[in-house]
Amino acid sequence: MKMPVVNFDEHFAEFMSEWMKTRQDQYADFDEMEEDMPRIYMAFVNTRAKWLGNVTPGAYFTQFEDPKVLVDWLAQYCDEGVPVPDLLCEQITAVGRPCEKRLLELLKDGDAPEEARMIAVNLLREMESTLPKMLYIQWQLNREGKDELKDNALEGLTEMGECVVQPILQELPRANAEGEEALLEVLSHFPGNEQIFKLAVRLFRERKERRALFAGYLARLGDDRALPDLISAAQEEKLPYLTFIEIRNAIETLGGICPERTYEDDPEYEALRDLDLT
Repeated sequence: MKMPVVNFDEHFAEFMSEWMKTRQDQYADFDEMEEDMPRIYMAFVNTRAKWLGNVTPGAYFTQFEDPKVLVDWLAQYCDEGVPVPDLLCEQITAVGRPCEKRLLELLKDGDAPEEARMIAVNLLREMESTLPKMLYIQWQLNREGKDELKDNALEGLTEMGECVVQPILQELPRANAEGEEALLEVLSHFPGNEQIFKLAVRLFRERKERRALFAGYLARLGDDRALPDLISAAQEEKLPYLTFIEIRNAIETLGGICPERTYEDDPEYEALRDLDLT
């Protein structure tokens, strides 16, 4: 069922323009008007609008509680290229748990607009839902390059807490290199697990071009058994300056003492020195 797609942003812009015309003498400058924006928006939300059949914008979406209607409406906005109203998103989160399953179905729909799926991840995070846990893990297994949707899901996994640790460890053997890195980023927030520690050390040893990243994960895990590997790496010849800095930070975080070394001829060091960042 198609629902009306109304551009709330355009109507708010018109409302604000009219507001300014009738009250411009109340503002000394544009900054004062910007400070008053929350009050203007609340006035918009609570003013009956002819373009909504004389319903206030704030009450419009609250008339609907069917999860399918609300979530499909969100996708319809994205399909038609009209900004999704915050008020629609607020109603979805207000309805809460019944909408979680429908949002998950939207995420699984590869033909759905990317924007709609991104908003769905945001809403599920806001609702503190763990329902998409396994889907988010599956998304990470075969990663290739930068992917904002999967990055967003990755942050969602971290926010779910300890309940993600065992499912991730179970799926890890199926992950490609980028997937391993992505999932370790989540796991590094949950110290005290031997499997996680061993994975972080192994990747630090094996993927030398990514050691700056893995040094940060080892620091976050807080296990000083990583110090011998970190200290050894800090002394390697031709170690890039920025990688050394990350390794040094990890060593110091874990209570170790980093070996001294000079970097006078290193291009990264020279560039940072010119910017006064060394």
